[in-house]
Amino acid sequence: MAAEELSNKRVIFKDYVTGYPKEEDMILTSATVPSKVPQGSTAVLLKNLYLSCDPYMRGRMSKPINHSYTDAFTPGSVIIGYGVSKVVDSGHPDFSPGDLVWGMTGWEEYTLVTTPKGLTKIKYTDVPLSYYTGILGMPGLTAYVGFHEICSPKKGETVYVSAASGAVGQLVGQFAKLMGCYVVGSAGTKEKVDLLKAKFGFDDAFNYKEEEDLDAALKRCFPDGIDIYFENVGGKMLDAVLLNMRVHGRIAVCGLISQYNLTQREGIYNMTAIVTKRIKMQGFIEPDHKHLYPQFLEAVIQFIRDGKVVYVEDIAEGIEKAPSALIGLFTGRNVGKQVVLVARD
Repeated sequence: MAAEELSNKRVIFKDYVTGYPKEEDMILTSATVPSKVPQGSTAVLLKNLYLSCDPYMRGRMSKPINHSYTDAFTPGSVIIGYGVSKVVDSGHPDFSPGDLVWGMTGWEEYTLVTTPKGLTKIKYTDVPLSYYTGILGMPGLTAYVGFHEICSPKKGETVYVSAASGAVGQLVGQFAKLMGCYVVGSAGTKEKVDLLKAKFGFDDAFNYKEEEDLDAALKRCFPDGIDIYFENVGGKMLDAVLLNMRVHGRIAVCGLISQYNLTQREGIYNMTAIVTKRIKMQGFIEPDHKHLYPQFLEAVIQFIRDGKVVYVEDIAEGIEKAPSALIGLFTGRNVGKQVVLVARD
């Protein structure tokens, strides 16, 4: 007997993007999917509950010219990203119907995952499931690894975080405070700056859009220089930071969101500071550090339970809101981690 067909709304990637992406670059369609996995397969059928909007996805919208750590989206196909899902049916011995998982999934109501090795079972459900798109998922591990492993922080050091109210930045600042560091963040609105100081416990924060001279702003906040810079922005911000780094400073390059939509990237002019100040500057990506996830999870779940770390999410409701939510990342419209609620568990 044929399996029942499930109605399946999907967000399709229209075509490669140049410059700023638009909602029209994504198309909402409707299809059906069988309610059972193919007989004899090790596939898993997921009901998607939350979808994650992340800045790295902009790179996947560009025509693949240079090799990257993640493949470009395929025009005419469903968009792929991190999400939280519930297993509907499974032919895989490690997954059973009803299991909650997080990992790569489609931007659709139901996804058939033919190779589920990238899915992680959700261990703790005493926190919001959406946290596995953020603080307990890829952005959380990114913040943890970038700060603790790449930056090698010490108590009393000075830490600067750009794009500090985002999915990763808000956590880096809190991890730094737990280490006993002096932490300053920057963001693009008064609301976000207030959030950094009042909610996340940053020692100071500033609105970079209101600063005519970024070098002067950093000197005001760090009169003795910066030991650690967690880089999320690039461009003019990075150039100003290089002038204000201390000798043997460390820079973890997580992202360069100011450059993603430019057809002509901005140059960096103060690179000699890396030599004269003996700065360690390292790019990194979360997939290289997956082996640290169990250690990270146990540490951060306890921080959450003890009230030592808080997390702010910006949740858009309905899969039809997904294109708008993703585009909003690149204009700073979101406040906190951008998530799309597709269905309730």
